[in-house]
Amino acid sequence: MKKLILVLISCCFFLHCKKNDAVEIVDVKKTIDLNIERFDKLYAAATVNSLPELKNQYPFLFPSQFPDSIWFAKINDPIFKELNIEVGKQFPDNSKFEDGIEMMVSRVKHYFPEEKKPRVITLVNEVLIDKKAFYTNDLILISLDTYLGKNHKFYEPFAEYQKANLEPHQILPDLVTNFAFRKIVPSQDKSLISEMIYFGKLHYLKDLLLPEVPNYQKIGYTEMQEKFCIENEAQMWSYLVNEKLLYDNNIKNYQRFIEDGPFTKFYLDIDRESPGRTGQWLGWQIVKSYMENNDVSLDQLLKTEPSIIFKNSGYKPKK
Repeated sequence: MKKLILVLISCCFFLHCKKNDAVEIVDVKKTIDLNIERFDKLYAAATVNSLPELKNQYPFLFPSQFPDSIWFAKINDPIFKELNIEVGKQFPDNSKFEDGIEMMVSRVKHYFPEEKKPRVITLVNEVLIDKKAFYTNDLILISLDTYLGKNHKFYEPFAEYQKANLEPHQILPDLVTNFAFRKIVPSQDKSLISEMIYFGKLHYLKDLLLPEVPNYQKIGYTEMQEKFCIENEAQMWSYLVNEKLLYDNNIKNYQRFIEDGPFTKFYLDIDRESPGRTGQWLGWQIVKSYMENNDVSLDQLLKTEPSIIFKNSGYKPKK
C-alpha cells in the first residue's frame, strides 16, 4: 500500500524526499528543455561566407583583436581537424549529455530560483584540461575534446590521474564544480579544515544536483579509490588530528590533501594506495554529518563558516 501511494504521488508530479547516504534528496521533475548548440560542428564547417554570421551568433568566442585569417588558420590546422573528427566519433549527437544537463539545470532552478535558463554550447578547445566546463550566470560551455575517454591517444602526455577524469561521465560533475564556485562563500580562514569543508560543500551540492551520479564519480574517483577512503576514513582522520594539521594554514597542507594528484601525501605506507584529494573527501563526510544533525537550509549551509560547520557536525569517522 505504501509503495502504491508513492507511485501515485510521483505520477501526479508532486515532490517527495528520500534519505540516501545522509543526504535529503528531493525528486525534482524535469522542467527545463535546452537547445544544445554544437558550435564545435558549426565552426569546423565554417566558410568565408558563413563565418561572419557565426561571429555574430557567438561574439564571445571570437575576440575582436584577432583577424579572420586566424580563425581560418585554426579551422584548417590538421591537428584541429583531427580533434573535430574524434569529437564527432565520441559525440555524434547529444545523447550522452543532453538529458543529464537538462535534469541538472532543472534541479539548479529548484534550489536556486534566481538562476537563469542557460545557453548551452559545445566546442573544441585544443584539449585544455583545466578549462573543461563552465557554468556562468547564463551560459554553459563544454569542451568536448576533454571528454573522449581516458585511453584516447590525445591524452598520452598527461599523467594517469589526469587522464582518469577525461571521460564523458565527468561532464556533469565538472559543470556542478564550476557552478559551485559561484555559490559557496569562501572562508576568511585558510586553515586545512576550512579548505576541506569548502570542498565538502561543493561535493554536497553534487549530491543534490546530481543524485543519480555515483558518489565516486562526483568526486572524480574510481570505485577502488572510493573504497580506499571508506575503509581508511578513521586512519586518515586520526592522522590529521594527531599531527595537528586541521588548523594549520601552511600552503603545503593544501597541496598534500586538497589539490589533485596521483595520491595523498600522508608520508605513510598507505600513500601509494590512496587517491589524491582525500582532504576533500573527508570534508564531504563532515558536511554530510552537519546536514544530517542540523536543521539548516542549503543557502545557510553555503554561507556558514567552516568552523561552525565543523563544531556542530557531530562528525565521527566510521571505523
